[in-house]
Amino acid sequence: MSADDTSILSLLAEVRRQPLDIKNTMKNIFVTQLGDRRDEEDVKYIPIIKEPAPEILARDFRTPQSTLVLKKEVEVDQVNAELADKREEFLQRMEAITQKRAEFEGKVQANKERVLKFDRFIKENEAKRCRAIKKHQLEMKENQMKQRELQDLLKEFEVINARQQKLQKRVSNCKVYEDYLTEVVDNFPENYLDYGVESLVMSIIQKYETHQSTNKTLIINLTRLSDELEQQQHNLEAVHQEYDTSKLMMTSQLSQLRMECDEMKEKNKRMEQKITLHRGHFIHQSEEVGALLLAINNLAEQCHAKHYGILEEMSILTKLDMVKEFIMEKKTISQMAVHINSTTITGSSDQIQNKTGVTNWMKPQTNTLLANSNKTIAQQKNRKKQTNSNAR
Repeated sequence: MSADDTSILSLLAEVRRQPLDIKNTMKNIFVTQLGDRRDEEDVKYIPIIKEPAPEILARDFRTPQSTLVLKKEVEVDQVNAELADKREEFLQRMEAITQKRAEFEGKVQANKERVLKFDRFIKENEAKRCRAIKKHQLEMKENQMKQRELQDLLKEFEVINARQQKLQKRVSNCKVYEDYLTEVVDNFPENYLDYGVESLVMSIIQKYETHQSTNKTLIINLTRLSDELEQQQHNLEAVHQEYDTSKLMMTSQLSQLRMECDEMKEKNKRMEQKITLHRGHFIHQSEEVGALLLAINNLAEQCHAKHYGILEEMSILTKLDMVKEFIMEKKTISQMAVHINSTTITGSSDQIQNKTGVTNWMKPQTNTLLANSNKTIAQQKNRKKQTNSNAR
């Protein structure tokens, strides 16, 4: 390939990369006056090429094939060069990625080691903290024990100091007697010890010893009595506390029992009201039941049949059955009489009079039964009312 061909191909490639773009197309018209227009038929237009050069060359039949082949080879070389550049760039990027990955793995490993070290450090610090807390707690307990011992020692010191002051005061008080005795001894004659038991000094010493022994016994009795007094005072305080607690318990129980008593009183009142209501209802029911029983007895007396037995020995149900049977029997008789009357209308007048007489004889009998039962019910109610008014 010659230099001219390569230059032509390069120019063609540049032309292909930079296509011709004409925005405003103007006509080849020379205007001399404003508003002057010429006929568009006489206007000659200049052709403007908008297609790129490679397409023109490819479409032109006069373009030689060697030029097109060279053009395609140049394009292939350019594509291969770009591909080689991209491969090299890709290899460089892969090397950079592998390098960064190695660095990242190293950093991750370093971070893991740092985390492990930090974890060990935290565990060691936690163990140290636990040991320090235990040590602190032990020291606090020891300090509290030492403080208690110090308080006890201070109390003992105060007691000993008070006893020392008391003894010093007692010594100062007894110093007078010592001075007196020394003066008396100095004033005694030289042979005062030769008198023996009968001497006055020995008698004084014996009296002192007896007084001292009695003083010791009295002190012992006094301490014993003071201890007993303290014990009795403690017992008295305990008794007072037990009394107060028992008093509180008794007051609480008493209040609870009072509340229960009030509740029971209210319940009793409600029960009394219910009983009075039920009593009135029961009295009314008993009156109705008594009247009903009396009416049943009266009906049974009037409807007594011999095959049922003695009336006093019958139960209420048998009496009702007997009354029912009596009424049904009377009803059947009346129906038979009506039926016979309807069948024998054309008969003799004597027969009609006899039948009507039978039916008329049955009606007053039933009416008397009902009237007697109503009278007995009314009498029973009046008796019940009189008994209830007398009882009240």
